[in-house]
Amino acid sequence: MDIFLTNNLTNKKEKFIPKNENNVGMYVCGPTVYDDPHIGNARPIVVFDILFKILKNKFPLVTYVRNITDIDDKIIKSSQEKKISISNLTENVIKNFHEDCKFLNCESPSQEPKATDHINEMIDMILELIKNGFAYESNQHVYFEVKKFNDYGQLSNKRLEELIAGSRIEVSDNKKSTEDFVLWKPSKENEPAWDSPWGKGRPGWHLECSAMSKKFLGNEFDVHGGGIDLLFPHHENEIAQSRCANNTNTLATYWVHNAFISMSNEKMAKSQGNILKIKDFKKKISGQVLRLALISAHYRQPLDWNDKLLKDCNSTINKWYNVYQSIDEQIIIPIEILKPLFDDLNTPGYIANLHNLYEKAQKGSIDDKKLFISACQFIGLLNETKESWLSLRKDQISINETEILSMIEKRNIARANKDYEEADKIRDELLDKGVLIEDKDGKTNWKAR
Repeated sequence: MDIFLTNNLTNKKEKFIPKNENNVGMYVCGPTVYDDPHIGNARPIVVFDILFKILKNKFPLVTYVRNITDIDDKIIKSSQEKKISISNLTENVIKNFHEDCKFLNCESPSQEPKATDHINEMIDMILELIKNGFAYESNQHVYFEVKKFNDYGQLSNKRLEELIAGSRIEVSDNKKSTEDFVLWKPSKENEPAWDSPWGKGRPGWHLECSAMSKKFLGNEFDVHGGGIDLLFPHHENEIAQSRCANNTNTLATYWVHNAFISMSNEKMAKSQGNILKIKDFKKKISGQVLRLALISAHYRQPLDWNDKLLKDCNSTINKWYNVYQSIDEQIIIPIEILKPLFDDLNTPGYIANLHNLYEKAQKGSIDDKKLFISACQFIGLLNETKESWLSLRKDQISINETEILSMIEKRNIARANKDYEEADKIRDELLDKGVLIEDKDGKTNWKAR
């Protein structure tokens, strides 16, 4: 079956045709490690993890590169605010990021290069841009001269004047033109610095990805991914500097971007004050519930994050565990089940298929159960045993068994007295504490919600 992806370079959904079927190349912009990841950061981690799985299902080798930006203005500012060294800050955030990826059941990428390990490659690329006439030095800074690159704005599908008007452009007397962007800049005192032909300094953010993608994937590769907020200026600038340094017609063939996560229709961002960090969920909910929530909407559509979404996903995973079956052998998932994923990562369509498979598994054979579990595990769900899942749910209950039984007894008395308002109130209190009660055959049973 063919894979189709929406390509933001052409604004069309296109059939995926790799440059080399024996080794597909994908580069995704990873974290800037100035603070622990939040749910908004988690969306591209999970979306491109699923794309990685789809590509591996069809092609023999996929090289997935996801970088780590460990030198940046935000990192320097954060280290000063936290009063810790940059190395301590970045090491801690990288460690937490890896733990969060594991919590969300994401596979490790093929390569995870750090920017600070590739300064020499960045300097070489700047030298090439100067030699080719696309960059200039000014007062120990080096800038890319945007007007020299005729295709600038192709990814954003806008003219240069529109892009400048709609963005925050750094103002500097060192520039020839307002739109020119920095490739290298001098470091201030007590900031990280590396020797270069232009003096001690550090690279510009946009350049880092161009240098690392070239090292691990070559001058041209298949897929470049990231959040939609990176489309301009970051990805636009990547295209400009990579093509001009490497003398190529493309950087990546397919540019894939996920939409934002919002809360009450506000983009989740530190500047909005509505950050929910991944680590804050770990004691409250399973990572696979978060994962299901993150793929519940199509990656190109905004996803509104709310308690109902989490409750619904938690209920779904809990229901699906009713037919959990340990699988020792590899189960081939029929192509008609995978079809939505091959069609531009249609995860809601695939989840609908999972619900249908669950219905069959409930009534069907062991083979039906194994197919359902395999289809869930293909997208990183039902990755724990049933015992582990039930144990986790019990740990999430904020009340002990004696108190639960006491409240159930009070509820039974209220029901016997036809005080249904009180009975409902007690049921809701138990639900808030993570306990679900069920009345069946004259008995009341309870379980973790």
